[in-house]
Amino acid sequence: MPPLESNARQESIDAPPVPRKIAPHWAQNRPGGRGGTGRRAGLRIPYLTVWGFDSPRSHSTLIAGRGPVARRVGSIRGPGGLHSTVTLSFIALPKRTSGANDAAVVARIVRRQAHTFALAARLLPPERRRAAFALYAFCRIADDLVDVAAGGGDPEAARASLAEWEAQLCAAHRGEPTRDPVLRELQRAVRAYGVPLAVLRALVDGVRRDLDPVRYRTWGELAVYCEGVASTVGEMCTYVFGVPGGSAARGQALRHARTLGVAMQLTNILRDVGEDAARGRCFLPSDDLAHHDLTVGEVLGGSLDTRDARWQAFTRFQIGRARALYTMAHPGISLLEPDAQRCATACASGYAAILGAIESIRFDSLHQRARLTKAQRLRVLWDAWRSELSPGDLGALGQRPPVRFELGEPLETRDRVPVA
Repeated sequence: MPPLESNARQESIDAPPVPRKIAPHWAQNRPGGRGGTGRRAGLRIPYLTVWGFDSPRSHSTLIAGRGPVARRVGSIRGPGGLHSTVTLSFIALPKRTSGANDAAVVARIVRRQAHTFALAARLLPPERRRAAFALYAFCRIADDLVDVAAGGGDPEAARASLAEWEAQLCAAHRGEPTRDPVLRELQRAVRAYGVPLAVLRALVDGVRRDLDPVRYRTWGELAVYCEGVASTVGEMCTYVFGVPGGSAARGQALRHARTLGVAMQLTNILRDVGEDAARGRCFLPSDDLAHHDLTVGEVLGGSLDTRDARWQAFTRFQIGRARALYTMAHPGISLLEPDAQRCATACASGYAAILGAIESIRFDSLHQRARLTKAQRLRVLWDAWRSELSPGDLGALGQRPPVRFELGEPLETRDRVPVA
């Protein structure tokens, strides 16, 4: 791939994010938008939102356009009119711009949507950072299309627009010209780092699941969902971050990245219980709730007292599960290229810290949103910067895939059930 085109573009990518306050979901007075890279690896995709820790915001305003795509998206309406979070960058088809401007577009999306990831990405070299930003923007658009339906829009229109976005992805991946700056940046990342089309489409398939009724009976069912919307993002990042140890090391790194995606997605779900319930959604496995004498109806009904010992025991268990997944995934970071390890560490550590924030609000994720303070985010970055780089020892990791523990097992022991 060509080097950075100009100092002007480099400055646009490295420019510090503009500080802004984010109102709680229930105070935003807008019909929809799920918190987090990531619930979906911010994506709610975390690196995304698998990336960032802030509520998603539209990276563009819907602009009246011509052609079937604009007409179709224009038909997605909620109770208050056209949904404010529609963010298809190809609705307003810009004139052909330079690579510098394309890079500025995706960098602006990241700065607006994922403040912490934008900071963590400073630990990446410029070319990897630019590619990671392109992946974020691609995933963000897919996620926002589903948010249209979640906010009271037309699910079928959202489904059709998501299918068109996927079709444009496939064409761009084949190298066909595109007028969309996000897809042009994605093409650049694909050429440079070989991100497979299959994992990009798997992300779209995972996002599409949110257009159907949300109910998960078992942890296994929820883990499959988490893999679709977040483990896919972990895979994309692994290709961009690089694995120097050959095919065996890459396979292990991908499995660990997928486990990290599940951990981050579960973290998002635990953080956003109240916001999801306000939209009639409960991602918590009903079997897990029943094991603690709780029901989905109590979560959705808003009558559950979070000081209730049943809720606190349930949330402690889920936090323990998430922390176990982070622990299982962490060794895979050492398999990445040295110049990417610190960024991956910052992303993983920052998201894991949200679990502590949930504990600090006494598990009351039904009525408030656990957040990291700016000082805590900076501490995450500082610790990641100071962390030692290490060449991955494939032998020390062993050949078994990462595992998760199941319902009913004490936190000290885990069933050996593959996540990936």
